[in-house]
Amino acid sequence: MEKRKSIVAGFDIGGAHLKVTRAQDGRIVEAVTIATPLWLGLHTLTSAFEETAPIYAGADLNAFTMTGELADVFPSRDAGVAALLDEISARVPGENLIYAGPSGFVGVEQAARLSADVASANWHATASLVAKLAGDALFVDMGSTTTDIIAIRNGAVANDGYTDAGRLLSGELVYTGFTRTFLFGVASSAPVRGRLTPLMNEYFASIADAHRILGVLDEKDDRHASADGKEKTIDGSIARLARMIGRDATELTLPEWREIARWFSEQQLRRIHDAASLVAGSLVAGSLARDAPIVGAGTGRWQIRRLAERMERRFVDFAEIIPADDAVRGEASSVAPASAVALLAGSRL
Repeated sequence: MEKRKSIVAGFDIGGAHLKVTRAQDGRIVEAVTIATPLWLGLHTLTSAFEETAPIYAGADLNAFTMTGELADVFPSRDAGVAALLDEISARVPGENLIYAGPSGFVGVEQAARLSADVASANWHATASLVAKLAGDALFVDMGSTTTDIIAIRNGAVANDGYTDAGRLLSGELVYTGFTRTFLFGVASSAPVRGRLTPLMNEYFASIADAHRILGVLDEKDDRHASADGKEKTIDGSIARLARMIGRDATELTLPEWREIARWFSEQQLRRIHDAASLVAGSLVAGSLARDAPIVGAGTGRWQIRRLAERMERRFVDFAEIIPADDAVRGEASSVAPASAVALLAGSRL
């Protein structure tokens, strides 16, 4: 009789997306991302669990990590962790384990007592898997909203901070992402025909618009409405970008708009580069060796490749080092924490 395959489902519950993976015998075979604007209420997570049910159906084990406790629908992080744990227990059948950073995987009841370890620990899960697979490296995960930069030394996570506050101070958390970041979050002005124009301090456009104009955005990675609620096309993005500098789309040529879009993407990269240089040279990282690669994950891997070139380090895609079916490697990297908890928890079976 053929032995039944072990199935582990991995979940990353974010404030903007639910990411779910399915691993069979230690290999990612499915991965999906669902827009989940938790700031609108917990019903968005309930709907996302229902939509992704086929991915985790029949799993022997469900492994969870989260950042959604930060959503402003919750009065505090502790309250957010507790509410998300309640949702997990109510909505996902079977054995559920929660990733609690240094404490490893714990049950739901124990997780409620370890909310400080559970909160926003998804970066630690992915970095821990990279440590097992890649050895010394600078791990960079750029998602829709944030970028994690973590040193890996001697097969272990060499982090300075752990909480969001600590990692913001250390440079290990940079609050900028490939799609959802507001443009005035990366620059206060933009060059227009040789002159720096101050930006309108309004949410007229996002960094997704800049990356769309540059032709480097995969549309499936931009799952939320545009700033004006209108079409996600190059023309639509130019119209939104134009508002940021007090103009109409017809006032500049397409090449000029591309240069302005390139400026915003470059300003974002400079912020990430500055932080990565600090992390790689920190005392905790032990001045990471020059031949240690940058391992990149997340929807912003295009930007991370540019970072690796700038830092003169070899780029390794997280998608290429994890066990996964070829058809889902890209998406498995885009949902790296969900892949990581599925694979890490699966090694326990």
